[in-house]
Amino acid sequence: MPEPRTIRLILFADTHLGFDYPVKPRIERRRRGEDFFANHERVLAHARHVDADLVVHGGDLFFRSKVPQKIVDLVYESLFEFSKSGIDLFIVPGNHERSRLPESLLFSLPNVHIFDRPRTVAVEKGGARLGLSGFAFERKEIGSRFSRLVEETGWRGVEADVRLLCLHQAVEGARVGPVNFTFRRGPDVISRRDLPPEFLALLCGHIHRQQILRDRSEPARTPPAIYPGSIERTSFAEKDEAKGFFDIAIEPSRGGGWTLTPEFVPLPARPMVDLVIDERVTAGGLPSFLAEKIARFPADAVVRVKSAGRLDGAIAATMTAGFLRKVFPPTMNIQMSAALFGRSERRRKR
Repeated sequence: MPEPRTIRLILFADTHLGFDYPVKPRIERRRRGEDFFANHERVLAHARHVDADLVVHGGDLFFRSKVPQKIVDLVYESLFEFSKSGIDLFIVPGNHERSRLPESLLFSLPNVHIFDRPRTVAVEKGGARLGLSGFAFERKEIGSRFSRLVEETGWRGVEADVRLLCLHQAVEGARVGPVNFTFRRGPDVISRRDLPPEFLALLCGHIHRQQILRDRSEPARTPPAIYPGSIERTSFAEKDEAKGFFDIAIEPSRGGGWTLTPEFVPLPARPMVDLVIDERVTAGGLPSFLAEKIARFPADAVVRVKSAGRLDGAIAATMTAGFLRKVFPPTMNIQMSAALFGRSERRRKR
């Protein structure tokens, strides 16, 4: 075997393909589904451009478990074309797919590997033998079952110079949302102390914010958990988050062993903005009020319409889907806040 060289690994996750992608739209308007497909293709194009050794998708390839056949065909045609590059592709079925991907002849290709069950796959890259272990998303009590599932991958029986664990789970310490909710130890969270030190890193999906959870002790006793995050903003909880993927260099170290250097590569993400309607706005003044606000927004913004207080009933009657399509440019997406017109307040009173 030749002298080991730097190994290039691309990690992305949570593509949610099919989200807001109607197969038979009843009206012509911008949909966000194309944004997700476009970024998915950008990641694959990057992997081909840099001649990556392997690509890992950390789960939630699709946006739900049952998707129209057209969406399945679009996704698998894309992956089939990518497979012609010869780059090994690993996929972890996620929670949105209910831990199972739609069947495909794609999975019979020698360089496409699906963690549809606990397993370990060995590949030789850059003069080294890599062992990638993983299993599909586990919905119940992963905290107590994690160590057993790792053992079921059979990693101990596979010879490897570098070991990587591919998951679609929440690891203790991961943070999400605008208030930095942090996952603590619990039945649905993997404890950091249970991460096997024989693995160089965990390659993870499920958490939509990109982050790397590291052991700060010297020497480090647990592998880092690397989350690339989602490739596009899926909700307003992510409106201030950068979106992208990791280009990871795995290199032999002088003293023996291997080091891992992740570089985050940003992807285009649609700006998300709130448009707040003041309770003093009248139905007659609504068009000009909205026009003034919209003029300040990026042309491709995803706009959430909210209210500062309880709005006049005449405004509720005015703000129909047709009205909004006339006021907003076709380059924007509009969604209505759940609390608009006091709906959540009325629910609390019932």
